[in-house]
Formats: sequence, C-alpha cells, structure tokens
Amino acid sequence: MASDKKIKIGINGFGRIGRLVARISLQRDDVELVAINDPFITTDYMLQITVHGSPSSLFTPRNCPLPTHYTLSLSKVYGFYSVRECKSRRFRRRSNNKDETSFFVLNAPPTYMFKYDTVHGQWKHHEVKVKDEKTLLFGEKSVTVFGIRNPEEIPWGETGADFVVESTGVFTDKDKAAAHLKGGAKKVVISAVSKDAPMFVVGVNEKEYKPELDIVSNASCTTNCLATLAKVINDRFGIVEGLMTTVHSITATQKTVDGPSKKDWRGGRAASFNIIPSSTGAAKAVGKVLPALNGKLTGMSIRVPTVDVSVVDVTVRLEKAATYDEIKAAIKEESEGKLKGILGYTEDDVVSTDFVGDSRSSIFDAKAGIALNGNFVKLVAWYDNEWGYSCRVIDLIVHIASVKA
Repeated sequence: MASDKKIKIGINGFGRIGRLVARISLQRDDVELVAINDPFITTDYMLQITVHGSPSSLFTPRNCPLPTHYTLSLSKVYGFYSVRECKSRRFRRRSNNKDETSFFVLNAPPTYMFKYDTVHGQWKHHEVKVKDEKTLLFGEKSVTVFGIRNPEEIPWGETGADFVVESTGVFTDKDKAAAHLKGGAKKVVISAVSKDAPMFVVGVNEKEYKPELDIVSNASCTTNCLATLAKVINDRFGIVEGLMTTVHSITATQKTVDGPSKKDWRGGRAASFNIIPSSTGAAKAVGKVLPALNGKLTGMSIRVPTVDVSVVDVTVRLEKAATYDEIKAAIKEESEGKLKGILGYTEDDVVSTDFVGDSRSSIFDAKAGIALNGNFVKLVAWYDNEWGYSCRVIDLIVHIASVKA
C-alpha cells in the first residue's frame, strides 16, 4: 500500500472499541474511515452515542496529538451496542461516489452512539447528522452504514476498505475473521486476544509483522499495558517469573444487576456494587508477543465499579539484581526514548480518572511500586483500557500498511 495514500478502514461492530476507533480515525490524517457495519444499530442512534458523553463535556483526549484533519475508511463495524437495545433493520449501501465514506446502516441509531459518550464526552470535531437511512455525514463527508449479520456478505470491497477492524468480540479466530476477506477486505485486525491469529503489540513486537499475514490480533488492552512494561524490565534486568493482577474497570459483558452467568457465577453479580475477582488471559498472552517470557507470567483480574481506566500490578523476580531507583530510571529512559507515546512515566500522586483519554498503552506509576529486595519487585502501571487501546489499533494498521511485500 502506498505510503502517500490514506489507509481506508472499515469497522465491524460499533461497541466501545468500535466507536472509539471511529473517533480516533476521524481525527487523523493518515487513515480514512469509509464504512461501519453493525446489525443492531440505526444511523441516528449511532451518531448520538459517538458525539456525546460524560464526565467530559467535550471530547479532547490528552497525550494524543493528532493532525487536525482525519479521513478514516471503516469497512466494517460490529457491536455498537447491545442487541437488546435495538430493533432489527437492514440497509444496503448505495453510492458509487468515490469521495463518500462508506458506513453500514446499523439496527439502532448510530448517530446517537457516535455523538454521546459517558466517559469520553460529546463529539464536537464535526457536525454529524443523518443524511438518510444509509448514510451519515461527518461535516461534508458522507459515510455509508451497513447492518449485515454475516461477515461474508458485507461488501467491504465496494467501499474501498483496505482494513477491517473486527471489534464485535465474536469473530476472534482466524477462520471466522477470514470471512471479511471474502467481502473484499485486504487485511483484518481483531481487537481482542485471538487463540490462533498472530498477535502484535505496538512498541513490543510489531516489527515482526510479515506482509503475507492477512489476519492479525491487536491483543487486549491489558496485554498492551503489561507487555510494554515487561519488555523493558526483561530487556534490562531479565524476568525469572511473575504474577500480575489487573484492577479493571467495568466492561460491557458485566451485568447492571445480579443475573445468571453460566460459566462465571461471580461475573453475574451487579458490576456497580461489587469488586469481582475474574480470570484473564492477558498475562499468558504476553508470552505470545514476547516468546522469552512464555510460561513465566500468569495473572488474574479484579473488576471494580469504575467506568474507565485500569491498572496493572505485576510482581516479578529478576535475574539481575537492581534497586528500585535503577528500575525507575530504566523505565523513564525508555518512556522518553523509543517508547515515547507508548510507555509513560509519572511520579505524581495520580488516581485513575487522571488517565481518562490517555493515548499511551502503559503509564508507569513510580510512587506506587515497591521492592522487597534486589530481585523481587512490584511494579504498577495505569492504562485507559478504552482510548489507549483504540489508539494502538490504528497505530498497528498504519504500521502494517507501511510494510512492503
């Protein structure tokens, strides 16, 4: 793909990650959002949930410098919001105008979902409105919306989408995600850990990407946070073994009130009233992006009643003894060098809401960690599990597009 051309992106699933990838795409000048697919959202509702939200009245992410003009092509989007919240509708893309952005008509009001966001605030970068049942307008840019359930039937090729962001949480293995290729997409990036698709974490192993790989995973938000920190520690001091806990904000899979949960009984308890121990594959996934750590890390999750921003607490045994000050210095050096914009460093007395809208994958909290001795240390790193991760999805796409066959 030519480096001087904007990368056309489609989004499949307009849930939390799908919507934020759309927001980021519309602010960047190296990508073009062309289409969204979600079978459960109509255009007017989609717009609303993308533009508005709280606690921020105006969406202005910190630490995420972006060009003022972004054109993003979204070939496919799934999961804008819960199936229960919308009526089933289906629309077909109609436009051969190459200047128009292609969006899929969703079964619930997409405009509402784009305009409003409880965490990241209202969208005020463009006037966003519904042109018709098949088209959204971002300023003067039209975007076609589809509402197709079967990914094989989504006409990504007609929209010109080079990449599809698979963000439904459903098509996370290679065979299922490959359905997008049948619709004309050239590459698929899964916004979740995959059991068989190659996983890449920007700042850690993205340079290992090969152009023959058409389906890849951006891993998870927690894996992005942990792997970034773990790479620095392992490169500088060596990791013998470690245990991780992520204290994680509420996600869409949790319940507002107590309800049935077949596999995870604790997960069925009310999210806003409980601290809920849970499982996570994030630590083990680090071994897939950093083979040197395969089998050396595992961990768990504790879900807490906050709406965004999570924190990784990792305790590791080091091969090479080091003082806590030496560890801090190494992390700070990397955060100001080749990992700038990916890894952060702070000595401020921060709390979780201080990182809402932070685009970095991992922000090391120098005051929160502690060392027992030279070989046994606990490290703490914050991450906006929504915004930071979504920034990395786009960064990975841009990197892949830059790799020549």
